Amino acid sequence: MRLTLGKLVLAPAVLAAVAMASTAAKASTVNVPFSFAAAGHVWPAGLYTVQKDLTLNVVTVKSNETALSFMSLLGPGEPAPDNTSVILEFDQFGSSHALRTIQYGGQITSRLDRKMVNAERIRASGR
Repeated sequence: MRLTLGKLVLAPAVLAAVAMASTAAKASTVNVPFSFAAAGHVWPAGLYTVQKDLTLNVVTVKSNETALSFMSLLGPGEPAPDNTSVILEFDQFGSSHALRTIQYGGQITSRLDRKMVNAERIRASGR
């Protein structure tokens, strides 16, 4: 088998085109009625867009009112594989909240906040 210059140039071009193709799943909007801590920031109450990258198993959370956003890896977890829910789960410590996990369909992030004792779980679901 001979390797030609054309094949060497074509392969990376095809890979780049595939990588640039739309790989994001449909975005969901989640209303969070309280401020919370996540990714080293305090996030205000409001609407958030949650979107999954289909090729990288990454979920992105973006504030609809501020410039805040962050990404996290998704993996298998508690949700059933055919689950279609988008859920942000929080831990509540008194009047403070911290983002615990992000569920996107049948996948979920690892725990995002520090493990705290006596925390109450709260969920915000997407539409």
